Amino acid sequence: MENVHPVNLSKSGPPETILPKEDPLAVETLNEALEKPLNQRRDAVAEVITKWPNNLEAWASLGEFGRDQVESYAAYRVGYHRGLDRLRQSGWKGSGLVLWEKEENLGFLRSLEGLAKLSNAIGDIEEAERCYQFLKQLDPSYKK
Repeated sequence: MENVHPVNLSKSGPPETILPKEDPLAVETLNEALEKPLNQRRDAVAEVITKWPNNLEAWASLGEFGRDQVESYAAYRVGYHRGLDRLRQSGWKGSGLVLWEKEENLGFLRSLEGLAKLSNAIGDIEEAERCYQFLKQLDPSYKK
């Protein structure tokens, strides 16, 4: 997928990267999955991932509906790493802003935040702190 999102340079601060929009059909299908009864939601979200494995919102959602902490942790980690790949494809050079206020960034940021929370929950405090620090670097307005 060719990237058409520029990195915006600002005279007043670091560059900002905005991820490309998700495939509209994937978004629609994920929204339908999220409207399923709670006991069907996890499997419906997993089905979305089988069709659109690069959909960051789907990975973040699977993290929320994982059957246990390990599955949630794994889903968040996949969403985080796929998000890093997409950020780099979008021109991100390892630093700069990736803001929560941009809808396109939410799947990545939700995955990173979920990874931080699950790392803390399973006792990997160092990883949790690295993730929270990264979230704050990406968006200085972030609060735990």
